[in-house]
Parts: sequence; structure tokens; C-alpha cells
Amino acid sequence: MARATFLLPAAERFGGQRLSATTAVALGRADRPPATQAGRRAQLLRHYSLPPGTWPIAALSRQADAGDAGTDAWLRADPVYMRPDINGVRLMAHGESMGMTRTDSEALLPALKPLFGDAGFALDAPAPSRWYLRMARETRIPAFADPGDALGDDVFEHADLGPDGSRWRVLQSEAQIVLHNHPWNAARAAQGKPPINSLWFWGAGTLPDARMRAHDAHPTACTGDPTLHALASAAGGAQRLPARYPGAAGDALFDLAAMRDLARLDADWLQPALDALRRGDIERLQLDCEDGRRFALERAHRWRFWRRPLQRLSE
Repeated sequence: MARATFLLPAAERFGGQRLSATTAVALGRADRPPATQAGRRAQLLRHYSLPPGTWPIAALSRQADAGDAGTDAWLRADPVYMRPDINGVRLMAHGESMGMTRTDSEALLPALKPLFGDAGFALDAPAPSRWYLRMARETRIPAFADPGDALGDDVFEHADLGPDGSRWRVLQSEAQIVLHNHPWNAARAAQGKPPINSLWFWGAGTLPDARMRAHDAHPTACTGDPTLHALASAAGGAQRLPARYPGAAGDALFDLAAMRDLARLDADWLQPALDALRRGDIERLQLDCEDGRRFALERAHRWRFWRRPLQRLSE
């Protein structure tokens, strides 16, 4: 019998928005496993296995983007927008929110390649918003923070201040100078787009030697997130996220972590999945929130009349 798993944002992302009456009753009767580690990386690792202590997203996404990760080490060097303020420098945009195009990459990469080439690294961009450094397997690379975890923060809160980090801080500073002086950013500003004024290093590592696996036997993940897409591609399969719950089609994981409209989430995803659960089309519905909250719903839970409705996911 099929099972469905929904990855949701942290409950606080929905603020004071309330669940529909039907969904409130169903979630009030659900099992509530103890809350676990918060954060997007922790959320994804609850569903996909990687070698302990590793997070080789650069190699995994490189393999998904270009199929040539091989045995080299890889580091993401993604274009980002940082903004100085009175308290430091904040990361304001990265990834798809930068509105990157192939033309952007073709304009900026020639100016940056010599800088990294002199340091012994090859820089390229098989996807406009995902830039990569290829390096030898033995290269010592700090444990950089994911850009999603640093968004809106002072970037120095996430800097590696150890001896291995100093080399990369110098490279980042030199890249910032190149980007600041590049005339292409003026053209982007004229189009109302954020400037590409720095690079964010993260996700270092090599492809895992053993085939990855998905926990709970998710054969497919439906997502618009390139990080989850890379994980799912390595573990079995990734598909584009549909507009609403498509119904039972075997065990599947649906990535809804980017949603902020609880009414839409409720109408397009939670209620159709609860209907499928009541009909017996699926045997289990699991909700995994980025803040570590979890819900597990089964058909028999409808008899828990003594449980009070849950008005908000944050309760």
C-alpha cells in the first residue's frame, strides 16, 4: 500500500494562518513523534542516507547537472547578492532568486576563471545559478554553511575562521573585487535584478562510493529544489513537483518546503491526501516540518474522537 510524505517549511513560516476545520481535526488525531533536529539539511537527511559527517551536495548536483563528477572533489561557488549594513554584510539572495541566465554566466565567468585557475581550481557553470570548482580529492576544504541557512544573516556569523578558511576568504574577497568592477552588473541593475557581487562556497566533497538510498523506500521525490533533486537523483529518482497532490502512485516524497500560503497547502495538498487516506488509497501520510515537528496519520486515527483539533501547525 502506498505512502505519501510531505516536506513542509517550519511551522512559524505560516504565522497566524489557520488550518481548515477538516484538516485541523485530522492533524489533532495524528501521531506526533518527538521533535527532531531543525534545519533544511537535517530535514533532508531524515530521508536520504549519506556517509556520516559528509554533505557532498556539490558532487551530487554536478552529477545531476553534467554527469561528469567522476572521482574529483567538487565545491559549489554559487553567485549571490550580499548587502552591507550597519552591523556587517548580509546574504540577501542566492540560487533561483537571483534570476540568473546563461548570458549572466557567459559574461562573468571569463573574468573569474583566471583567479581560480591560478589557485589550481577549474571554475565552470553547467547551470546558470549553480557554479562549480573542480579540485583534487585531497584538497582540504572547510565545512562551509549552506546558503539557505545563512540567508538574511551577517555572513561573518557563518565564516570558517580556522586556518583552512583563510585561503577561501581571500579567494572570495578577490572574486568580490572582480564582480564589483564588472560592467555586467550595471546591466543587471538596469533590468531590476540584484547584482552578482560575491560567490558562496559550500557543499564540498566527492561522490559517495556506495549508491545512496532513500529512507522509508521513497522511490521518487517531487521537488523544485535543486539540492533535493540532486539527492533524489542519486538515490533513485526525481520529478518536477506537480501543482497539487496527484493521488496515490506508490511511495513518494513531495517537497512543499517553499510554500507560505497555508490555505493553498491545505486545499491543494493536505485535504486531497487526507481524502486518499480515508478511501484507503494510501495507508500512511507523513508530514515533516523543517523545524523538526512531525505528524504521522493513518486511516484508523479517525476514531480518536477525544483528540482536540489542531488549529495551527505550530501548536
